[in-house]
Amino acid sequence: MTTDAARTTDTERSGLPDGSVGSAFAAPVVVGGRPVATADATGPAGVDARPAGDGDRRAAASVAPRRRGRAGGGAQRAGRDDRRPLTSRRWFRIVGGALIPLALLAAWQLVSTSGAVPVSQLPSPEMVWLAAVDLAERGLLGLYVAISTQRVFIGFAFGALFGLLAGAVVGLSRLGDVLFSPTLGAVRAVPSLAWVPLLILWFGIGEDSKVILIAIGAFFPVYTIVAASLRHVDKRLLEAGRAFGLRGPTLFATVQLPAVVPSVIAALRLALAQAWLFLVAAELIASSMGLGFLLSDSGNTGRIDRIFLAIILLAVLGKLSDALVGLLERWAVRRWA
Repeated sequence: MTTDAARTTDTERSGLPDGSVGSAFAAPVVVGGRPVATADATGPAGVDARPAGDGDRRAAASVAPRRRGRAGGGAQRAGRDDRRPLTSRRWFRIVGGALIPLALLAAWQLVSTSGAVPVSQLPSPEMVWLAAVDLAERGLLGLYVAISTQRVFIGFAFGALFGLLAGAVVGLSRLGDVLFSPTLGAVRAVPSLAWVPLLILWFGIGEDSKVILIAIGAFFPVYTIVAASLRHVDKRLLEAGRAFGLRGPTLFATVQLPAVVPSVIAALRLALAQAWLFLVAAELIASSMGLGFLLSDSGNTGRIDRIFLAIILLAVLGKLSDALVGLLERWAVRRWA
């Protein structure tokens, strides 16, 4: 039987023209005198037996990863989230950051209501809240917050700008370092309150003297950190930049600025905190509005609840402004660093 089947197959193939591959695939396969499969273009049992071309292979290769990506994308993202440390997850940072303030608030409430400390020295949180409501109903709370915030941001903007310029001159130029560093180092040691009588004599008791004092407070952190950072930029980076023909402002923007971006942002955050500190001293200059005025006026009238309110507002506003600089830091690091 096997001999007959082989003879039959050889006879059928012998009648095909040379090179006729498609006809050979179309011939039936006969075993024992019975056709068991049709070897057409799709191969036995309907399977394509033709060799895949480049286009077919590219299409198959592009479809398979897409299907695997759709199926496994969610699992991969979930796996990455599971591998992240707990301290880097946003919900944990929010909850963890709120634990200490809530604990302090609970301890404050317990101590103030238990009678361990007189109310004249430590008002309860409810008393502070009622003081805030009273000022808000009289239209003073929002006005004080807005005026103090405006003074801080204007003074911070001028102080940070001049600090960046002075720090760049001293940090990039040896001649500038020799000329300006001793004088600015001496002026930096002057306490903030020492400037108050001089500014009153020069600029009066208006807004100019307050903004200038805040700008002085914001100037020195930016100047000091920027100058030190530019002095310590890696010399190999500078040599590589000069080898590519970079000079002057182009070298600064391409090589030196990206190298000191984290330090500059840290300087801005410190300068903003310093601006809020100098605000209180600035608003002591015969001011009639603002959170510094609220502090001094409440101290003169014995309103300790308002003193606590002003301190809490300064803390909250300082943290919110620092968070804005944090957003600037993320953008600057992605852009330059």
